Amino acid sequence: MPRVLISINAAWNVANFRAGLVRALVADGHEVVAAVPDDGALDRVRALGARVVVVPMVSAGTSVLGDLALLWRYLRLLRRERPQAYLGWTIKPNTYGSLAARLLGVPRINNVSGLGTAFIRESWLTRVAEALYRLGLGGSSTVFFQNADDRALFLARGLVDAGQTALLPGSGIDVDHYDPAPWPRPHDGVFRFLLVARLIRDKGVREFVEAARMIRARHPQVRCQLLGFLDVDNRTAVSRAELDGWVREGVVEYLGAADDVRPHIAAADCVVLPSYREGLSRVLLEAAAMERPAIASDVPGCRDVVRHGQTGLLCAVRDAASLAARMEQMLAQSQAERQAMGQAARDRVTREFSESAVISAYREALLRTNA
Repeated sequence: MPRVLISINAAWNVANFRAGLVRALVADGHEVVAAVPDDGALDRVRALGARVVVVPMVSAGTSVLGDLALLWRYLRLLRRERPQAYLGWTIKPNTYGSLAARLLGVPRINNVSGLGTAFIRESWLTRVAEALYRLGLGGSSTVFFQNADDRALFLARGLVDAGQTALLPGSGIDVDHYDPAPWPRPHDGVFRFLLVARLIRDKGVREFVEAARMIRARHPQVRCQLLGFLDVDNRTAVSRAELDGWVREGVVEYLGAADDVRPHIAAADCVVLPSYREGLSRVLLEAAAMERPAIASDVPGCRDVVRHGQTGLLCAVRDAASLAARMEQMLAQSQAERQAMGQAARDRVTREFSESAVISAYREALLRTNA
């Protein structure tokens, strides 16, 4: 049985965003080994048919000794498992894991699912990340990107060769799973804006809160809600004290974190994501599949999903006033107009962002590693 080793910086990521791919690889006869940290979702990964190997990693850490230890863990793991191919997502698996696979002659398939803080804010960390990507992605069989802007940036900076690269429709979306039919919207007369994201600055959380202040000053009946992980491992993480202050003020409601976002999206009238940059936003795909219009920032990975005026609205990035204006515009529309946007959104993701297209691309990439 051919063995494939996959690695991501969170087991939760595998269970929520790569489940269809893992099941497909298992169905194709591969033994799938998932090298992930223990974040409480290991049993959910095992339930997909994968064998789990715990690989501790601090996704946002910059410790040289810690990263060398991670590289050593990958080398030992890959030497022991001897997979047919290594599949990596997120920066550390794409750099240290991929470098270990390169040193051992294991074919690699990488997925740059987003650029993260290192590229949103240019600094010495950006130069380090670029050097690591060159080492990790050099000679990779396939490097998938989720939007054309990210691919163009990597090509312009010489981090990959054009012949290695291909575009994917994000992680794809299972529109049968995200079917709005079993999840009716509440008919209580309350309009709900919902931001679903890890609670970090780069997702535009603070802009959402400021826009919520403006909107609720004029429309006190409107509810602005946050759903996502708090206390995440990221330099731009929102603190619990800051979040508690917003909740006490009454400007936003915090819904906690959820493995299944469908009931929360179903209860929302509009999903909001004022992110600074995305690979290709999974949340926007989920909202679209559930026929909810969205407001998102006009940046790579968001504008690829939201078509302004057709499936939602785009606002200026890092601009709470622009976001508030779009929220006001969404409120001013009739229910029928918002519903038409939602239906157009679902039609589009069904045509252009299917999970089956992602699975097919990986199958073809694996075949090329055996050529």
